Amino acid sequence: MGETNLKGIRRVLTDGGVSNRLQEVFSSFFSGTQEDLSGYVVFPGFCDVHVHFREPGFSYKETIRSGSMAAAHGGYTSVCTMPNLSPVPDNPQNLKVQQDIINATAVINVYPYGAITEGEKGEKLSDMRGMAAGVVAFSDDGRGVQSEEMMREAMTEAKALGKIIAAHCEDNSLLNGGYIHQGRYAQLHGHRGISSRSEYAQIERDIKLAAETGCSYHVCHISTKESVELIREAKASGVDITCETAPHYLIFDESDIKEDGAYKMNPPLRSVEDKRALVEGICDGTIDMIATDHAPHSPGEKALGLEKSAFGIVGLETAFRAMYTHLVKPGVITLEKLAELMSANPRRRFGIEDRNSFTVWDLKHVSEVRESDFLSMGKATPFTGQRLFGKCVLTVCNGKTVYKGL
Repeated sequence: MGETNLKGIRRVLTDGGVSNRLQEVFSSFFSGTQEDLSGYVVFPGFCDVHVHFREPGFSYKETIRSGSMAAAHGGYTSVCTMPNLSPVPDNPQNLKVQQDIINATAVINVYPYGAITEGEKGEKLSDMRGMAAGVVAFSDDGRGVQSEEMMREAMTEAKALGKIIAAHCEDNSLLNGGYIHQGRYAQLHGHRGISSRSEYAQIERDIKLAAETGCSYHVCHISTKESVELIREAKASGVDITCETAPHYLIFDESDIKEDGAYKMNPPLRSVEDKRALVEGICDGTIDMIATDHAPHSPGEKALGLEKSAFGIVGLETAFRAMYTHLVKPGVITLEKLAELMSANPRRRFGIEDRNSFTVWDLKHVSEVRESDFLSMGKATPFTGQRLFGKCVLTVCNGKTVYKGL
């Protein structure tokens, strides 16, 4: 392939490690091709700080290998796995069970979280000190820490260890048996709703604790307008706080819900006003990063309708395509901004270095989302059937090709 073609490939936020390898890798990969490369863009490998790979304990839903392959297919070279596993990584011995599987089977960089509390039960602090060297941060994702005193204790310990507390914010006393957003759709169709306050009330509590303890605090998968405003104000006041949201909260709202488990996740799809506030938060920097909350389940667990299906959808293989199609192409954000949200910002906040890792995308390609194309064992997503731009043609992690899709 000629040098002219190489120069024609756009590079977005590439560091020296990426640039130094472009000639070698591209020359090998595209040797002799007649492809039009004008729509190809190279990015640093994407980084998702919120995924569920289900192993150990629930490998019928996903394995570390299948999850990491799905991540590579989506352009990711680093992911952080949540601790709602069996055994829960709440001490060094349990953490080692997961780490051994990662070392043996992962095709990309996989960084585990340690649990905040033993068994994620919220009753006793985990062995945070014993796990600190082996985890990216601490979280009880899937459950909010209900006790203010327990969260204060966790933040104090995390501050001493130089680690982040990444919080799933949910006040159980405000759930009332809900399983979708407490809004118009729930009222019209007789569903029990989850109030917005169940999310933002705990964020408000935790912001005060983070200010008190000086802990580095990260809020997982925010979904409400109140959450955005609370975090915006906390940042302005100097609290060490960051947050994430997911593609589905930026694209869908409660008016898009169907009587299908593919539309059930926690937190739920909220109102159109919430969606607009999240987009504004992306644009003004209040929201620091996009994470997928990739949460695979078996087909049977997602085939039980809104009320009885398990919470969670997959997202690693649609995230970039969805964000590029719905935010970049309409001019809401730039391609450079999207790369910051999906790569630079999460790496910076969580201290993840990933040299010689990048992903190449054909941005002219458009195709329908088909579950049969997923490498993940999970298939449930509200994006099924949508026509999205972008095709991952190459993912290189630590100098090794981990996905090739030309």
